[in-house]
Amino acid sequence: MLDQTQVERLEAEAVNSAKTRQPLYAARKKIFPKRASGRFRQFKWLVLAITLGIYYLTPWLRWDRGPFAPDQAVLIDLANRRFYFFFVEIWPQEFYYVAGLLMMAGVGLFLITSTVGRAWCGYTCPQTVWVDLFLAVERSIEGDRNARIKLDAAPWSARKLFLRISKHAIWLVIAVATGGAWIFYFADAPKLLGEVITGTAAPVAYATIAVLTGTTYVFGGLMREQVCTYMCPWPRIQAAMLDENSLTVTYNDWRGEPRSRHAKKASAAGQSVGDCVDCNACVAVCPMGIDIRDGQQLECITCALCIDACDSVMDKLGRERGLISYATLADYNANMALATGGGTSPVDPALVRTASGSFVDGLAHFHLGKIFRLRTYIYLGAWSAIGLVLVYSLLTRERLELNVLHDRNPQFVTLSDGAIRNGYTVKLLNMIPEPRTIEVMLEGLDGGEMSVVGIDQAPGRSFTVPVEPDRLKMLKVFVRQPASQIRKPAQSFEFRIKDKANSETAEYTATFNAPENSR
Repeated sequence: MLDQTQVERLEAEAVNSAKTRQPLYAARKKIFPKRASGRFRQFKWLVLAITLGIYYLTPWLRWDRGPFAPDQAVLIDLANRRFYFFFVEIWPQEFYYVAGLLMMAGVGLFLITSTVGRAWCGYTCPQTVWVDLFLAVERSIEGDRNARIKLDAAPWSARKLFLRISKHAIWLVIAVATGGAWIFYFADAPKLLGEVITGTAAPVAYATIAVLTGTTYVFGGLMREQVCTYMCPWPRIQAAMLDENSLTVTYNDWRGEPRSRHAKKASAAGQSVGDCVDCNACVAVCPMGIDIRDGQQLECITCALCIDACDSVMDKLGRERGLISYATLADYNANMALATGGGTSPVDPALVRTASGSFVDGLAHFHLGKIFRLRTYIYLGAWSAIGLVLVYSLLTRERLELNVLHDRNPQFVTLSDGAIRNGYTVKLLNMIPEPRTIEVMLEGLDGGEMSVVGIDQAPGRSFTVPVEPDRLKMLKVFVRQPASQIRKPAQSFEFRIKDKANSETAEYTATFNAPENSR
């Protein structure tokens, strides 16, 4: 175990200090985060690998849908107005599924924030993931925090120019790969890759790559924390999602104060000394440039790297981990009340520790049950309800649809034998990637018969027509009714269609118009 004076004190100052807020238009102060190690850093690496793996590899996954549909597992086919997701195919009129997924994402974000704070921002937000990746490149080329600070302050030289060009070149490669991966979601990935390389891809593909390359490079490499602080609205919204039982990254000053780097001398002099040795390790690793010891701040993305840094210092000193930890406001307030004698005095470490140095039994500790409260269940219930409705709708939706448009002008035609004829545009929608033979039937309308333009078949009450896979078939249909059968100027009847292979059906109620004097 080390003494406090043997713990390195880092010359780190919070760039975004809660005590001295910078003017909105002040020049940016660069942040040089120190490399952190620990369980949260390892978890962040795992999340980074999973999220980037999903993003870059998904367009290359294959899914066999038969000979009449693309075999790319995830494809946004704008040309044919389709969205494919493994076994699910979404048509334009089914956009409510996408709306439902967006609602689930929103409610899920509320659920996560209300329980574990800005976990989305700290671990899975694309801005966080790419900044982590860019920082890893920067450290591997320029070195850790102190080396980068020295390099930044040093005059330009051949070495500095080489390191900077190398770093930015790799950043640009990552940015180009980011934009390149995105376009593969909108066309067959292997084919599009060949077209991009040979220069034969559509101009919009190159424009998309250029735009996403620029935004990734600027946001992830140059702006970094400024995107989270000034551009993202979530820091301003998150406060409404939090309550006293939400988990947030917290500096437990009820055990850390008063800070001292000379605990033995202070104790010998009869002074109270907390666990914080003021080493600034938590400040040095923060990618947002804040000091978590200042309390909750808008800039904090709860990445928990300060927890790893502080835990490593506590391990060296032989003290309990958790000086900085995930904690709820309710537990923090309870422990502060205990450490301050109910708020009547400054923090006194002696009030939270026994004579042997262990924590007293009255301290509040977090347990998983605290985040499961009414608010959590409401969010979880809303999220689950939306998901169940979407799943039920997917499982029960019809894959054969019928739509009919009555001719507007003329509404009807009187034939030479006195019969009345109405014209309709009948649309048969085959929503599966297989060809179908559809039977179109006329139900109701006494004495009525159909004839179809382009089909050589005698007028009757039914006919069959082939429909291509995943296609809309439009038919011009004329319905004729003898004058003797007409009872009123507007009669309702039904067009009914049926798949002869699986008996799937669809109906549409139409109107047959006739002149007033035909009755």
